[in-house]
Amino acid sequence: MTQVRPFSDEQSRLLVNLRQRYEGWMASERALAELPYDLRRKTVTGRAYLYEIRDRSGNGKSLGPMDEALEARFSDYHMQKDALKAQIKALRSLLAESAALYRALRLPLLSSDAGPILRECDRWQLLGSHLLVVGTNAIVAYMVEANGIIDLPDETEDFDLAWVSETPEDADRRVWDMLKAVDPTFTINSERDFQARNAKAYEVELLVAPSRAATMGASDRPKPVPLPEQEWLLLGRPVDQVIGCRDGTPARIVAPDPRWFALHKLWMAGQAKRNPLKRPKDRKQGLALLSAVEHAMPHYPLDAAFEALLPDALRSCYDDWRSRTSGAPQADWQT
Repeated sequence: MTQVRPFSDEQSRLLVNLRQRYEGWMASERALAELPYDLRRKTVTGRAYLYEIRDRSGNGKSLGPMDEALEARFSDYHMQKDALKAQIKALRSLLAESAALYRALRLPLLSSDAGPILRECDRWQLLGSHLLVVGTNAIVAYMVEANGIIDLPDETEDFDLAWVSETPEDADRRVWDMLKAVDPTFTINSERDFQARNAKAYEVELLVAPSRAATMGASDRPKPVPLPEQEWLLLGRPVDQVIGCRDGTPARIVAPDPRWFALHKLWMAGQAKRNPLKRPKDRKQGLALLSAVEHAMPHYPLDAAFEALLPDALRSCYDDWRSRTSGAPQADWQT
């Protein structure tokens, strides 16, 4: 049975501080992103006008001739923008300090390639409401949720996201615009249009449950194929954690309920359609994560109420895990 090696008090304190600093920084980043790109005075035929600039190329529109109200708007905008930039600079310094301690304390790390995507998702307020991390990268978040190390591979050379929005999306290309903001070299794989790939060959796959497929923008990309098994990952209560990346930056992960994620992994391990090279890892992850949930995540109970929710397709996976753990010694994860 997989053991969960508990974090030290110092590691746990660092995780609390990291989250607080990250949330403060992200709130400032979002506030800055909500402001116009720029407001500028322009003189046209001897008269001053206020222009709202949309992009770095200088494209924009006139807000009219300068008057008292527009002068106040211009002044307030630049005061607010300068204050937010100063706040972001200070918080980035604090985050860098926390990230250095995170690495020094040997806490679980996420790949450097995944971090920018997660931060941009968070900046666009997509995490949890629209997108979940559903691949192996979620393992790091489950370790933090368990307050300890689970001896499992916790990253891959790709990134799996699931579209989970319950309401139709107004913006047609929200996911695609987010990915392009991270890296303009992202393109769609012509043979697998549910997958995007950047110039470094880093892959992002988008998945969706049939019940949520219609809520995605009609022209958004990548274009996921609805998979019935993704419905299981919508159940329960998601995990929401801030973690560190290998490049010394923080990122936030929102991932499915660990019980349903683990059972989904065990189900995948038994599917002939699954890549045979991935199936042993799926099984190992599923078994280990269920054990970690039982012994280190009491707030995700594996009780009769949960068992009553299991569909037939997952019942055998759960029973197999339970038969392996019955009579096994309890993990002393709290010491």
